[in-house]
Amino acid sequence: MFNDINEVRLMGNITNDPDLRFTPSGTAVLSFGLATNRRYKKGEEWVDEPTFHNIVVWGQRAQSLAQRIKKGTRVHVAGRLQTRSWDGQDGKKQYKTEIVSDEVNLISRYNEGPSSDLPAASASSKPSSTKASTAEPDMEPPADIDPDELPF
Repeated sequence: MFNDINEVRLMGNITNDPDLRFTPSGTAVLSFGLATNRRYKKGEEWVDEPTFHNIVVWGQRAQSLAQRIKKGTRVHVAGRLQTRSWDGQDGKKQYKTEIVSDEVNLISRYNEGPSSDLPAASASSKPSSTKASTAEPDMEPPADIDPDELPF
């Protein structure tokens, strides 16, 4: 038997300042938009066709990430696709498809220097990882690893 797969990976720019909210039980929920571009050639001209995605991050990761991202931040997002539904005020069924993210990596562009209006952690040239997982505590890699000894 095969297991089903529901995995999404996107890289793009955040389209709005993130919205951090809390559930009645106190769990943090961070929502933001992400734009990705499909680039193709039409005749002699290159065309960029944007697609807009709704991203949701839960828990402690949501709170941490909310302080490190803003509109325009370039990120890599990994998670699962989910569609929710509810009855609207007009009685009609409403739907929203979102990526429930368990990983968000901040990406620095090669031609950008550190940004003065972002916290230092997200302005470094190394991508920083924010993984949302309630099963594992935050784990930092050991500080004594020599980058020359890594196999990649």
